[in-house]
Amino acid sequence: MTWTLYALLSAFAAGATAILAKIGVRDVPSNLATAIRTIVVVLFAWGIVVVRGEISGLRDIRSRSLLFLVLSGIATGISWLAYFKAIALAPASRVAPIDKLSLPIAVFLAVVVLGEPISWRLAAGTALMVVGALLTIDA
Repeated sequence: MTWTLYALLSAFAAGATAILAKIGVRDVPSNLATAIRTIVVVLFAWGIVVVRGEISGLRDIRSRSLLFLVLSGIATGISWLAYFKAIALAPASRVAPIDKLSLPIAVFLAVVVLGEPISWRLAAGTALMVVGALLTIDA
């Protein structure tokens, strides 16, 4: 599969997550719901690692990579906890677009931190994402 197909699969799954999470947090505290989701993700991810025989790569991870993977995990945890709290308090149709402001933030950080190039099309598309997300906010 190409990276584009993986990205589309990711987008579809993330979109479904909003609806599934909204239904799931109806009678469950948001932090508990996040913990349950996290257990499922951990088991699912480790299952794939074991089945694909990638577990041997553990010994080859450098400390710098491990540090950034841990920091990424912390950021993911904060994101998930905040997302589940927001989805418990507001309609999914309002929370999901605001959550997707992560896209222009990621583009900005990719340019500033990673030095990735930005074209006028990428800048325009990113600006449209921001405008689209902001238009979903109730005034």
